[in-house]
Amino acid sequence: MNLFYLNGKKLCFLGFGIENQALLKFLLKNKIKADITVCDARQNIASACKMSGVKWKLGKNYDQNLDQYDIIFRIAGYPLFTKNIIKAMIKGVEISSPTKLFFELCPTKNIIGVTGTKGKGTTASLIYTILKTAGKKVFFGGNIGTPMFSFMAKLKTDSWVVLELSSFQLEDLERSPRIAVFTNFFTDHLAAADPLNPNYHKNLIIYWHAKANIFSHQGSRDVLIANETLKNKIETADVKGKIIYFAKSNLPTKLIGEHNKRNIAAAILAAQAAGVSQNIIEQSVKKFKGLEHRLEFVAIKNNIRYYNDSFATAPDAAITALQSFPAQNVILIAGGASKHSDYKILANEIKQRAKQIIMLPGKGSREMTTALKKINYKKITPASDMPAAVAAAKKIALAGDVILLSPACASFGIFKNYKERGYKFKSEIKK
Repeated sequence: MNLFYLNGKKLCFLGFGIENQALLKFLLKNKIKADITVCDARQNIASACKMSGVKWKLGKNYDQNLDQYDIIFRIAGYPLFTKNIIKAMIKGVEISSPTKLFFELCPTKNIIGVTGTKGKGTTASLIYTILKTAGKKVFFGGNIGTPMFSFMAKLKTDSWVVLELSSFQLEDLERSPRIAVFTNFFTDHLAAADPLNPNYHKNLIIYWHAKANIFSHQGSRDVLIANETLKNKIETADVKGKIIYFAKSNLPTKLIGEHNKRNIAAAILAAQAAGVSQNIIEQSVKKFKGLEHRLEFVAIKNNIRYYNDSFATAPDAAITALQSFPAQNVILIAGGASKHSDYKILANEIKQRAKQIIMLPGKGSREMTTALKKINYKKITPASDMPAAVAAAKKIALAGDVILLSPACASFGIFKNYKERGYKFKSEIKK
């Protein structure tokens, strides 16, 4: 596809997050002659993003009359199943996204895409690190926070691209990466939790099909690298590429937890598929420190270790974190906004492994507390904010213990996002 097919079209940028911002800048830089309108619920963004020739439709009715456009570039946070989108589709409007357009325009076929309910960020980052160490011209973006169109102009036919892909970026793709990595699949994203990202999947089947787009459009020369736990689901799918299943890696690493052994195993197979030598792979794995807010070691004080796992916004992720440490040596800081999760399994894990839980405010906290009380776990201390939570944990902790922030809930309410929650935890420890 040629970029200039957009000339003369009426384009709608539905939601002005970082992906659509990068795409719009790319189109303007390439002098695309189109009728461009940015539609966003926020009232105050036009003054901060001065762009000549761009129309702005902001505020309450920003997503009305979408059928007046030729193409809609939808951010991942805007649901596909709204009445406004469906009405536009019926009228023949093309529904696209920055991710979809990137796959159509990307000059290189050397794309490694990584998805999964958990572990995709760590796995994708390690793949990028290995390829960079190997001397490949590699770019890294996607759900990790770097928009794909921010580096599109730099790509050549021999470049490599590593993408972390969320289910919301994948859900309407019609192309798949040459090397697809599927880390795992758990129940998640079945209810809207983020006010700025209200997208969700109506059921687990729809969620699976969104994730499965990572491999659904592959050809016979492509590769799918998947967790062995997904074997039964994948074998019922129509997979045209080569399938390689992974379990755990035993290479020396700075990362803790059994889950990271699986993330490393996936990254190794992806690097091998990209032609990287085993020596470079082993060097890279040994040096890799992991990502911020993902079981991140923060400090050791008075022989008490502190870990920031603020990215754990669902019960399965918190269970994984708890299982990374000796039982009854963990003081867990958890709770927050509700994602309508089932806390039964997590509650049992907390009873077995946590000597105390410090509960942050939120509806999710109340749901978790109910699950804990049903199994007669009473070591629950409420905390009004992060300073109070860390202070309460410190009073309980003894030498050899771990104070772990692994909330199992969304952050919204007293925090802007999981990053702010993690930063506040770390700043309290460093005081």
